[in-house]
Amino acid sequence: MSEALTAAARAQGPPRSPGQRAVRPKNAATMILVRRDGPKPRVLMGRRNDRHTFMPGMWVFPGGRVDRSDRHAPAASDLKPEIAALFDNHHRPGRALAMAAVRETFEEAGLLLARPAPSRPAAGPWREFLAQGALPDLSPLDIVARAITPPSVAKRFDTWFLMAEADRLISLERQPDCGELDEIAWVDFDEAIELKLPNVTRFVLGEARARLDAPHRPRIFLKKGVSHPTRAVL
Repeated sequence: MSEALTAAARAQGPPRSPGQRAVRPKNAATMILVRRDGPKPRVLMGRRNDRHTFMPGMWVFPGGRVDRSDRHAPAASDLKPEIAALFDNHHRPGRALAMAAVRETFEEAGLLLARPAPSRPAAGPWREFLAQGALPDLSPLDIVARAITPPSVAKRFDTWFLMAEADRLISLERQPDCGELDEIAWVDFDEAIELKLPNVTRFVLGEARARLDAPHRPRIFLKKGVSHPTRAVL
């Protein structure tokens, strides 16, 4: 296998063993945060640790899989009705996916898409978030795309790529002692596309950029492979 193909395979994750049935994709969500306070729009990117088995060393948007607690954790606002309806049309747990994207953005990048609120005790994955004196704000979220990891990979995700304006963050500064990503950076879209990116991230980055100028652009569903996806409209 060529070096390029080997790198592409590592970016997707460990391959499925011969004879093993394809695993069911886990629900996941990713956050695309956009800043407009400079000469060009900038997007938040984070670099994953080289030791990860899934997309090692790659620059990605913060995100991760849905946890059971995401269905019931408190929030300051709901999804816009049209966004909630789109999730419903695809029989997906929209609120849980949105909450997962917000929670993972805090866990991986130390940033709070939230509204100030009295801190409250909680158990599980939401404990540290709620202790910040904040409640998740789902109202700014839009959907850019959806992608499913191909069946050839042992670890699969059904990922929804969500986008929000960075001015809805409580602060642009990373919370102290927070953040699982090795590095985060606000970069303009031209700079972002030159980073070491998974193919799906590169594709969605282009879609996000296009939606800044055309908010009613169709949302894309990548149904199959990452390198040669089958595309449909959500």
